[in-house]
Amino acid sequence: MENISYYMPSNTLTMEGLEISESSTYPVFFTLLFVYIALLITNIGVLVIIVAERSLHQPMYLLFCNLSVNDILGNTILMPRVLLDMVSKERFISYSACVTQAFFSHTYGSASHTILIVMAIDRYVAICNPLRYSSIMTTKAVVTLSVCAWGFSAVLVGILLSLTIRLSRCRSLIKHAFCDNASLFKLSCEDVSINNIYGLFYTVLLFSSSMGTVAVTYIRIAVICWTKKNAELNSKAIQTCASHLVLYLIMLLMGYIIIIMHRFPENQFIRKLIAILFHVIPAHLNPIIYGLQTKHLRLKILQVFGRKVNPS
Repeated sequence: MENISYYMPSNTLTMEGLEISESSTYPVFFTLLFVYIALLITNIGVLVIIVAERSLHQPMYLLFCNLSVNDILGNTILMPRVLLDMVSKERFISYSACVTQAFFSHTYGSASHTILIVMAIDRYVAICNPLRYSSIMTTKAVVTLSVCAWGFSAVLVGILLSLTIRLSRCRSLIKHAFCDNASLFKLSCEDVSINNIYGLFYTVLLFSSSMGTVAVTYIRIAVICWTKKNAELNSKAIQTCASHLVLYLIMLLMGYIIIIMHRFPENQFIRKLIAILFHVIPAHLNPIIYGLQTKHLRLKILQVFGRKVNPS
């Protein structure tokens, strides 16, 4: 089902999608649908609580709103299309729509790193410079850091895809469950060495910057807690940093699994499924983990559900 015309490629592409048996189609479909709806409810719920509750208008919670927005956008541009392809006999998508989906998919992954970098810096300032926290992490600073996180991700992904869309196409089959950069440049019969080089640079830059920032900030936090031996400070550090670190490790683990699975092209179904789970699992767990580990947010969530909570 591939278009072999080199000079006049069709603007309509065919999506290979998840190749599963007919008996497994609807169980997998409804499982993914349930997970998608659940992540929408939890992320939108957290957003509404933070926006509506003035006591939560603090840099830590406002920065977390970026993560929820990223989870909602990244999955909404992906999951409805994946679910539709699972129950459709004809899986067609226009080239422009495929590029758009790839842009948001990669931006989701990149922004997950950059937003968590900003949140690590926020936790560092809060614990290591508590007296200057309010003067450093102002509303302007939060907005600036958020814009930089999104802008940096968009620029990296924009360059990545601009190198791909310049290529002419000789194929029309997307061998994946959704559109991404690798699937798009594999439609070309041209030399894609530049794409591979920039893709490696993009991955190394993103992972090294996020891992480096998180490592440095958490080592500094650990040193401060160890030298001061302050029980209150240590308790605050654990409460505020545990959720952030868990979110980061989940996202990092899923990213590494995807990279490793690209080395095993024969396991196509597992690779496609893991790529989907990379979007839905962190997005589903982020508000749950952050809500349970962060005391003030947890109290507000419990109050919303009508439970009497003693703040002390």
